[in-house]
Amino acid sequence: MTNSIARGLHGLLRLCMLSLGLLGCAQAQTIVIGQSAPLSGVLAETGKDMVLGGRIYFEHINSQGGVNGRKIEHVVIDDGYDVERTVSNTKELLDKDGAIALFGYAGTGNIQRLLADKVLAHAGVAMVGPYTGGESLRTPYNPYIFHIRAGYADEAAVMVKLLTAVGINRIGVMYQDDAFGMAGLQGVIDALKPLGLEPTVSASYAKNTDDVQTAVQTIAAKQPQAVILISVNKSSAAFLSKYRVLSPSAQIFNVSVVNPKVIASIAGNVDTRGFSIAQVVPDPMSNALPAAREYRALLARYGNGAEPSYTSFEEFLAAKTLVEGLKRAKAPTRAALMAALESLEKLDLGGYTVNFGPNNRRGSKLVEIVSISKDGKVIR
Repeated sequence: MTNSIARGLHGLLRLCMLSLGLLGCAQAQTIVIGQSAPLSGVLAETGKDMVLGGRIYFEHINSQGGVNGRKIEHVVIDDGYDVERTVSNTKELLDKDGAIALFGYAGTGNIQRLLADKVLAHAGVAMVGPYTGGESLRTPYNPYIFHIRAGYADEAAVMVKLLTAVGINRIGVMYQDDAFGMAGLQGVIDALKPLGLEPTVSASYAKNTDDVQTAVQTIAAKQPQAVILISVNKSSAAFLSKYRVLSPSAQIFNVSVVNPKVIASIAGNVDTRGFSIAQVVPDPMSNALPAAREYRALLARYGNGAEPSYTSFEEFLAAKTLVEGLKRAKAPTRAALMAALESLEKLDLGGYTVNFGPNNRRGSKLVEIVSISKDGKVIR
């Protein structure tokens, strides 16, 4: 078959899919899952792990014959963590590729824009497992986004409780200057308020940069006992390396969107001890957790040598949630999948439970704090 004929048949199949609003024509063989992810730019390492976590599970399901006889087609487009590209990619995934669901997006501001432009509402499509804890994506209630992770407000509450319990009341915040950063900052403010406290100092840095020097100087000048970072890998590593020169002993905490090994690698010889991270899924290296054992086995089979990480494990759990919804859907349509996902009450993914309902899209509120060793290893 020539390439032109193949493309023509593929186009006819897509046209038929879209006109029917289904996954495919009479005997369609695929279920399209769309993902716009940051595979380039400052969040590239995170984006690659996000895609990997979903891909290994989708490949596993396909190796068993797919879902109800249909194989999963996981379509991924790079957005570089850019809002406009996220919007454009999503419209392409929905209108051109006929995605039945969206999966594993990153960026509070990126997804906020999709909501503001009513992209999800107009398509009537579910987004499963976004890699963000932004409260604006949870409140007010939005029926289209199914969160399998706790929010930044939950993370901030746990970090503040832990710090204040040992007498640390002077807490600074460095945050990314966008919706993500503001959501995390507000979470810290809200957690401190009932204690009669407020951040000792806060300072921001520009999105898609690691230009944190001004923030470092501003925060160091106020000498907080601890600093909470609402920041991604490169900016967090830059802050750590610069701030340690001015304050070697300060406790530094980060919300859950960073990878310990990446932080240690970027920071170089800087001592990462005293650096802690909130985690919103269990330990992927656990031998006691069935989901973690399954994840590592499939990562070894389909991961091309990739190492385990909290990020890919989180999206692996999101993929398991999405596939369960697909299995329970009464028809291969966006509306049927939405209803099926909504019915997933107390879904056990293998020692990790998500819980949805007609008026509930917050699948979990689990938050754990882990510390990082000098070589980037997690210390529980």
